[in-house]
Amino acid sequence: MKTILVANNHLKMIGGTESFTFTLIENLKSKGYDIEYFTFDKGVVSDLIETELGVSFMSKKHYDLILANHNTCVDYLAKMGVIIQTCHGIFPKLEQPNKFADGHVSISKEIQDYLILKNTKSKIILNGINCKRFKPIKKVHQRLTNVLSLSQSTVANDKIEQACIELSVNFTKINKYENPIWDIENTINDADIVIGLGRSAYDAMACGRPVVSYDEREYTESFADGYLTVSLVDKCIENNCSGRYFKKKFTVEDIKKELLKYNHLHGNELRDYALMHFNIDKNANAYLKYGNSLKKTRSKFVLNLRHLKQWFKLTNRSLRHKRKRLFN
Repeated sequence: MKTILVANNHLKMIGGTESFTFTLIENLKSKGYDIEYFTFDKGVVSDLIETELGVSFMSKKHYDLILANHNTCVDYLAKMGVIIQTCHGIFPKLEQPNKFADGHVSISKEIQDYLILKNTKSKIILNGINCKRFKPIKKVHQRLTNVLSLSQSTVANDKIEQACIELSVNFTKINKYENPIWDIENTINDADIVIGLGRSAYDAMACGRPVVSYDEREYTESFADGYLTVSLVDKCIENNCSGRYFKKKFTVEDIKKELLKYNHLHGNELRDYALMHFNIDKNANAYLKYGNSLKKTRSKFVLNLRHLKQWFKLTNRSLRHKRKRLFN
């Protein structure tokens, strides 16, 4: 295996699968593989992939392995080599399993169980974090002083802010839809405790920060797992620390109670846990091992109207992106 293509439906803004794509490409390139990337929608993250990593957009007609997020990418790329689809969730349409994939990866047991209901077998490989980038730089305070919310919800952030006001602690929020930051590890290192779900929680653990699992996403009910100790993370990773393990519903008073559980020593324990379970170096190796075990199961690929529409969309977006970069 020499040539690898890593694909994500969109790379125009900062988000979970976008950060995962960047991290996976970064690690595979460091291992010496010939890496290229693919997306239908270029932007901030694809620019970083090209400028910071020196990785180019898809140029080959065939690859030894294709690692694809989102079923749209599988539709478009399946004829070009052995392809693995990684499913990062159970609700979004883009995360539903695609029959043209030669293998599937679930980032949690919850997703693996869901795919079984869809008659799709998968291998669990947890979200991968660059633990050399996301690491403790500043020590947390012995007494809770600074709270960082990585929530994507105005409702959740309003509750968290009110809880912080009543506890007389500093409150900062970073919402990827309102004020996205690429170098989020620096902001995490300014906090004593981080509130968020999924990859945000893993980033914080890697930085040696205690975590409260909570958010109120539009596409599902408001769920929370609460203040995470190592023993609780062992359970909550079954649901990608999405709040769906305990399914708690938080009021302002509930958030205050969780914040008061703060113990600065827990940050070091969570850092060790992240190194063991979320380290991208180990997780990328798991992808490579899985890829080597697969064979192309579908030699024929039928080009239909949907694929043609995707091709025209890709072409138009690419032209718009080039014009934007040229004139800005």
